[in-house]
Amino acid sequence: QVQLVESGGGLVQAGGSLRLSCTASGRIFSINAMAWYRRAPGNQRELVASVSNGGSTKYADSVKGRFTISRDNAKNTVYLQMNSLKPEDTAVYYCYAAVSPQPATYDDYWGQGTQVTVSS
Repeated sequence: QVQLVESGGGLVQAGGSLRLSCTASGRIFSINAMAWYRRAPGNQRELVASVSNGGSTKYADSVKGRFTISRDNAKNTVYLQMNSLKPEDTAVYYCYAAVSPQPATYDDYWGQGTQVTVSS
């Protein structure tokens, strides 16, 4: 009923930039938090950045100053601008959204993931 579709991943050289987008569609009353997670081979999934419905943001220490998360509530879309990319940023990036089909209840939704590969 709700789908999150990511785009913008790809292969980039170290120091380059990518902009990820994720759009939620389906039966949506409202969206609370939205976030980006990533998982590198052999590693646990980690929270990269999150943004509340009110626009409050949080970032993993490893990406502070380089990544920026933002959202467009009218479009049900969250973005992740990634600058100064490093090889260690290589991972599958997953979009997350807490979606409410009705007031006072939220469900977790995940995108299918998009590969980001940073070459040195």
